[in-house]
Amino acid sequence: MVVSFATYERVALEDSDGLWEMVCGRLQEKPPMTQAHNSLASRLVTQLVTQLDEDAYEVRMNAPALRVREGTYRIPDVAVVPQQGLTTGTGLETYDAPLLLVAEVWSPSTGGADSERKIPEYMDRGDLEVWQIHPIERAVTTWVRQPDGSYAESTHREGELALAVLPNVRVDLTRLFR
Repeated sequence: MVVSFATYERVALEDSDGLWEMVCGRLQEKPPMTQAHNSLASRLVTQLVTQLDEDAYEVRMNAPALRVREGTYRIPDVAVVPQQGLTTGTGLETYDAPLLLVAEVWSPSTGGADSERKIPEYMDRGDLEVWQIHPIERAVTTWVRQPDGSYAESTHREGELALAVLPNVRVDLTRLFR
């Protein structure tokens, strides 16, 4: 059954046990993740938070809902949101405008869908930097938006990974994959 944004928002805000996305007007619950998945996302959040100016940026884990297109909202595992984009409303935290960084951590249950659907959707939104972190391969694949709207893809396995949009912020891959 196709639902309205108002219904999606109500379910997402009232269900304290689940994380809800809306895909083509249909509610879709994000499945629970493994400890390894959650630990990786948490370690990324920790590294970002300790380097970012809290007056300028906030780091989110499993929030916010990003509007991909009419009727579709996705929740990335990790996102960096500029303070200027934050609102103080009581509704569901959603963004239409591109974010600085969105990251997905690969997992056996969602890895295929993330690679085939969510990553391209984030690029269609125009998010400036998109990451997929693969814990088994111990690799981070990045897609960085170029001035012409295309994306440059690269894969990183060791050392420090500087965010293209925030070059003074670096993620230590050894610490990330420990």
